[in-house]
Amino acid sequence: VISEIIESCRAHEFTDVILVHEHRGIPDGLIISHLPFGPTAYFGLLNVTRHDIKDKKAIGTMPEAYPHLILDNFKTKLGERTANILKHLFPVPKPDTKRIVTFANRSDYISFRHHIYEKPGGPKSVELKEIGPRFELRLYQVKLGTMEQSEAQIEWVIRPYMNTTKKRSFIGNEPEPDDKRKRNKD
Repeated sequence: VISEIIESCRAHEFTDVILVHEHRGIPDGLIISHLPFGPTAYFGLLNVTRHDIKDKKAIGTMPEAYPHLILDNFKTKLGERTANILKHLFPVPKPDTKRIVTFANRSDYISFRHHIYEKPGGPKSVELKEIGPRFELRLYQVKLGTMEQSEAQIEWVIRPYMNTTKKRSFIGNEPEPDDKRKRNKD
């Protein structure tokens, strides 16, 4: 029961609760709820890959160091809110940490990538190794309370069929296609 999970987490002073929904073994939804009072973000999960990373023996075990975060193209007010929800999941890393987590927004689909880096040829050469998993997130709702509060106010919800005349980007700024730029210059 969700309310019991949230109360237990509050009693043990957890800062966040992350629930992953799945259908027939394939993850398809992610809920991030910040404790004790919210906000809660609801995401759809797409293109989840967990087992296709090559050269697992060369990577070794998963590092437990806190990662550096890269948050790309979260330009709008909702984008900044989403970036804050995501970045507060991770503690502040030490400067010498070689673990990197990337959240890159393209057309309101947030790509998650997880890497470690090495400098085999000195400070000028950097080599990335993906350690997985990888997936895409699609934000569809932000609530002001925690997930068990059904009466919590909805801060934002996607309405995909309301404005069909124009494709809008809610989280980040998208560059214009090349052909539109050329027409505008004429």
